Amino acid sequence: MHAPYAVVTCLFFLGISSAVHYEYTEEYFDQKIDHFNFIAHGNETYKQRYLYNTTWWDKGEGPIFFYAGNEGDITGFWENTGFIFKAAKAFNALVLFAEHRYYGKSLPFGNDSFSNGNLGLLSVSQAISDYAFLLKNFKETHGAEKCPVIAFGGSYGGQLAAYMRFKYPNIIHGAIVSSTPFYQVAGETSGDIFFQKVTKDFSDVSPKCEMQVRSAFSQLDKWAAFGRRGYSQITRNFHLCNTLKSNKDYDHFLRWARNAFALAAMVDYPYPATFMGNFPAFPVRAMCKLLQSAPRPVDGLREAVALYYNSTGTLKCFDIYEEYIYCADPTGCGLGFDATAWDYQVCTELNIIGSTYGVDDMFPVLPFTSKMRDEYCYKTYKVLPREDYLDVQYWGTDISSSSNIVFSNGNLDPWGPGGIQKNISDSLVAVIIDGGAHHLDLREDNPDDPPSVRNARDFELRNINKWLEEYYTK
Repeated sequence: MHAPYAVVTCLFFLGISSAVHYEYTEEYFDQKIDHFNFIAHGNETYKQRYLYNTTWWDKGEGPIFFYAGNEGDITGFWENTGFIFKAAKAFNALVLFAEHRYYGKSLPFGNDSFSNGNLGLLSVSQAISDYAFLLKNFKETHGAEKCPVIAFGGSYGGQLAAYMRFKYPNIIHGAIVSSTPFYQVAGETSGDIFFQKVTKDFSDVSPKCEMQVRSAFSQLDKWAAFGRRGYSQITRNFHLCNTLKSNKDYDHFLRWARNAFALAAMVDYPYPATFMGNFPAFPVRAMCKLLQSAPRPVDGLREAVALYYNSTGTLKCFDIYEEYIYCADPTGCGLGFDATAWDYQVCTELNIIGSTYGVDDMFPVLPFTSKMRDEYCYKTYKVLPREDYLDVQYWGTDISSSSNIVFSNGNLDPWGPGGIQKNISDSLVAVIIDGGAHHLDLREDNPDDPPSVRNARDFELRNINKWLEEYYTK
């Protein structure tokens, strides 16, 4: 019936620059503040931001490709999810990105959104209900009632895209779920696997690289054992803005340093990128080169960490408390209001605990256990995490009753081991991207892409084609 849905196979290998910019229309939807309590907030609403593009849309007939916004300003995801536009061109689709409540400009109570009482309305269930009502309204106001919706999402956004397919199969007809630690956030795997995978990424570049990191952290511990004198030496060596004065400062410094390695592993793309930082191509290799060319391991550690925190080379010193915030997510929460929102989510529904001990990983002893998370979350928000919440509410590992989802993971991504890596059924399928980092497949085509990610995008487009053919021919 719709010829464009059968001509996608010739479009997959175009070498498009990652710098392509796609225009969007920005609008706001009067969204219910609370979908589940009819008394507390009644019919109160907030302005939920969304972006859309109709350039390729077969109006009233073509599909809607919906990006389930995750933990940040939605424009950042618009600029780093080029694959959805490639798919839109192939299928004559409308592209719609929704911003997650409590992130970016979608603040239900303005700057008061982050007081404890108001934070209680930040949850997975509220977020995907937002998306469902937004889609219903958008389809009605744009003459798209008959148009199928395919959800896309990376990391936490991929989790939401899958949950949308689980809970609203009448609205979402399929989902592309990239780099989502699906089992890990539901508490089904150990959180320690994240830093173990970061270590493997560096060791795979060179075992000597891993040994340099271990040696550097060991030297730091030796210096720290001398107390203030050792802290002063660390401060001078790492050009810190403020002198380390206590074990608490030293612990924060170690987490600050470890965070740079975690982010480099996540965005270990084959080309320079500004997603979650400003990194060169293959940042893990770049960090290893700095580590191995330095006169001492600690000097190499300083230069490797600076690759992330001082990518411009303009900083005179590092302010570890400004550049890294201790929070309930040991892999980092970011900065600003978005960091507070994510911190709260990890203190309630999402399981992202994880420790390093220097045995199966290359990092110093930095435990972060369930008990430590409980203590932190209660002190900070007066809440306790519900470790089994997602396991019960969103099916945990028992998702076989769903359908039409592609789960992709890159074998470089430290979140990959916590995700779905094998087919569950004929319509719940997995693809592994050799040489792929965190949702590389959702990014724009790039001449430096490995063949595996081109094949993964090809596979994803074929599945979208199948889902749309099923919809239009039923």
